[in-house]
Amino acid sequence: MGYFKKAKVGDKVNGLVFGRGKITEVYPDSHYSIIATFKNGHEVPFTEDGVPSWGNFDYQTLYYRDDIVMGKADFSPVDKVMTAKKIIKCREKGDLEVRLPSGMWESTKKCPKIYVETLLENEKYHLFRKKKKKKKMK
Repeated sequence: MGYFKKAKVGDKVNGLVFGRGKITEVYPDSHYSIIATFKNGHEVPFTEDGVPSWGNFDYQTLYYRDDIVMGKADFSPVDKVMTAKKIIKCREKGDLEVRLPSGMWESTKKCPKIYVETLLENEKYHLFRKKKKKKKMK
């Protein structure tokens, strides 16, 4: 039984990539059984488990708005714009994060490569940052 088995048109959802949206179409007999339209205009088909049709995601990225708390997600602005050379160096080390269209920061390892490549080709360097070190608790 899928997470969106009883989805209805108009249900409010939160996507980890595109942010706030709502379900605009439901196809119960299809692999991609729902279509979510997000605040920024993107329309994305999802399986009944909340897995999107694009990228290399094999896990749920869409949730009902009341079921997910985005409080722990990092939406902070970039501190300093990195140079292309620094971005490449951090990417090779695995220390690079990219700002997703939802405004949330995520590792470039977990993001579709085409998204990262497009940003680099278009010189959108302000959407990258070095991975922040987690503070140790005393």
